[in-house]
Amino acid sequence: MEFIDYYKVLGLDKSASAADIKKAYRKLARKLHPDLNPNDKTAQEKFQKVNEANEVLSDPEKRKKYDQYGKDWQHADAFESAKKQQGSQGFGGGYGGQRTYTGGGQGFDESQFSDFFESMFGGGGGFSGGGNRRQPSQFKGQDLSATLRLNLTDILESQKQTISIGEKKIRLTIPAGVEDGQTLKIKGYGGEGRNGGPKGDLLITFEIFNNTRFKRLQSDIYSTEEISIYTALLGGEITVETLTGKVKLNVKPETQNDTKVKLKGKGLPKYKKEDQHGDLYITYKIELPKSLSEKEKELFIELSKLR
Repeated sequence: MEFIDYYKVLGLDKSASAADIKKAYRKLARKLHPDLNPNDKTAQEKFQKVNEANEVLSDPEKRKKYDQYGKDWQHADAFESAKKQQGSQGFGGGYGGQRTYTGGGQGFDESQFSDFFESMFGGGGGFSGGGNRRQPSQFKGQDLSATLRLNLTDILESQKQTISIGEKKIRLTIPAGVEDGQTLKIKGYGGEGRNGGPKGDLLITFEIFNNTRFKRLQSDIYSTEEISIYTALLGGEITVETLTGKVKLNVKPETQNDTKVKLKGKGLPKYKKEDQHGDLYITYKIELPKSLSEKEKELFIELSKLR
């Protein structure tokens, strides 16, 4: 397996913080996204590597294993388990004539790890301990990561979309109401397994851009509506925007500033429950009149005296 320096892919060094990784990933993902480079195969390949790098380095546990084991980080648990079993006996020469690496805390460089994994997990003679030969262990392939950018209005109903991952074209159904930052797993569309192991999975992370005037909180949405002082005092009918068009709304007399009303079922569809919707919450903001005429001022003065 070719070693990919994920730090170099993101333009960082090993001392990078989690915030540095997140910032670098977002910058490169925007620059290399297939939507912006539809006919650029090189950009698409770089985009895939950027996603892989982020998937590993943004996860503290995966990053720790990657820093220690390099390209063999996915087999770190198996290595540690085998190392504990051997203890002070060391890893002997019974695996295909390779050089001996003893356990007990001595340092191993990347080439030594590679030799060890190749010999123990499928690189020739297998692993023997005390004369017993073991079959090469199977390992699941590497998971791949991709980012899919959608507008908020794209998730009002489920839709089918075809995406390209390298040479592959994958047809998938995007559930209505998917959340920003949510990850969808597609089994078996990742890297090839080792020694007959299963393929890895494809992890698609959604970036939902709000192209509406509404604020989103899960399946509920929020907005503000300005109403005149006269409508607030006397009541009346106004027209408001929703995600699916305009509706008429009755304002009660003597409505106060910052009054909230709920339009049930006028929010976003709930994830994987397309027949259920959140609500739309509207906050009224009373608009005061400007540039009053002398007559209007007189009437307001008269009104204030009545109060």
